[in-house]
Amino acid sequence: MAKLYINPGNPKSKINKEIYGNFSEHLGRCIYEGIFVGEDSPIPNTNGMRNDVVEALKEMKLPVLRWPGGCFADEYHWMDGIGPKENRKRMINTHWGGVVEDNSFGTHEFMELCRQLGCETYINGNLGSGTVREMSEWVEYMTFSGVSPMADLRKENGHEDAYTVDYFGVGNESWGCGGNMTPEHYANEYRRYQTYVRNYTNDHKIYKIACGPNASDYDWTDKVMKIAGNYMDGLSLHYYTLPTGNWGHKGSATDFDSAEYYKTIKNTFFMEELLTRHSAIMDQYDPAKRVGLIVDEWGTWYDVEPGTNPGFLYQQNTMRDAMVAAINLNLFNKHSDRVQMANIAQLVNVLQAVILTEGEKMILTPTYHVFKMYADHQDATLLDSSLATEKIGTEENQIPNLTESVSVAADGTITITMANLSLDASYPIEAVFAEGAATAATGTILTGAMKDHNTFDAPEVVKTADFTDITVADGKVSFTVPPCSVVKINVTM
Repeated sequence: MAKLYINPGNPKSKINKEIYGNFSEHLGRCIYEGIFVGEDSPIPNTNGMRNDVVEALKEMKLPVLRWPGGCFADEYHWMDGIGPKENRKRMINTHWGGVVEDNSFGTHEFMELCRQLGCETYINGNLGSGTVREMSEWVEYMTFSGVSPMADLRKENGHEDAYTVDYFGVGNESWGCGGNMTPEHYANEYRRYQTYVRNYTNDHKIYKIACGPNASDYDWTDKVMKIAGNYMDGLSLHYYTLPTGNWGHKGSATDFDSAEYYKTIKNTFFMEELLTRHSAIMDQYDPAKRVGLIVDEWGTWYDVEPGTNPGFLYQQNTMRDAMVAAINLNLFNKHSDRVQMANIAQLVNVLQAVILTEGEKMILTPTYHVFKMYADHQDATLLDSSLATEKIGTEENQIPNLTESVSVAADGTITITMANLSLDASYPIEAVFAEGAATAATGTILTGAMKDHNTFDAPEVVKTADFTDITVADGKVSFTVPPCSVVKINVTM
């Protein structure tokens, strides 16, 4: 029996609720059809936002949403998306699928979506093809409550009160689609642009995020922190899990064998090395950990579903993806001294989505269920925990059999989340507490075969259930984790 040691007397960092954030881009059917159907749609909506999607995301406790990209952000000119919809510019989305972007979903619509969701706002500004003035005036348009040309324009467009912008990204992937810049050039551009992302109120400070590295580009982190670290609140990190590790042929979302499953999981665990090494570089320039590491693009990336537009990045979502989500969320929890926010890519119908839609139909993915299970960690305090693991997988792709994290909420409830990554072995676990004694425990489980997924014809193949295989005795909690499963256990002390 493996022992999970938990020390309630050794609290660690706060697990920001924003670690459970998401990302929405003008890409494929994420915004249009996925979130926004327009006020005249026969699909039930409130001010154009799909009611079913909004309710599901509220139940998942979505804390923060990033928009409008992504690569789209550095070609997005915000004034194209304000004012009467019939007057807004139409353009071709050259980044994603070559379809018409009619700009019917713009600043006001995004803010309305976040209002309905009750979540924080993360705006990504255009540094790649936009001007300092354009970025500055967007911030003024959204957040200034006084008299000014931009504030007056917002009022003319129907919103008297200033909006709240919680997070603002100054450029996206500036090392690639956002301008192909060197780190030195970007760092100096960031310093210039962020100067004009002004705080127009003393009551709320915009959290400014600089473009960080592409996966293991440690030189980018070093140079940008050295040149611009004092001017940022957060530094982004992007890393996607590819089963094959080959961008030319990424692999199928649903047609894979056990060897490819273990290869995918091994590639996912590379996130741990990235968090550790980038954090160490940031520590050199910011030992107080004032600057957050913002993992604002992460998740699985497969070949698109057959018959779909390759530029739409539409993929299915299996129990393998649930494992990937559990691993990453446990890692972010464990690194929450530096990781202040994360945003899985993407919200609906794109990459590792939590929701898929087809016309009026909507399904919840295995990844959605993991996020909902893990919501108890939001704004809780990480606890010191350790678990002896063993190596499983194939000879070429060895991975740990289990991954876990533990937190304590303000009311004293301890939450354990654990994933069994093995496809064929169950593991008995005994949770032992260094201080205090468990008196009761309840649980939730998500389990299935590795390729199990939900479809519009069979929407509940993968869903959560009560986890009852739990025993509380002598102050300890014992349970057995089935193969290919994610469990959450709430413990009362």
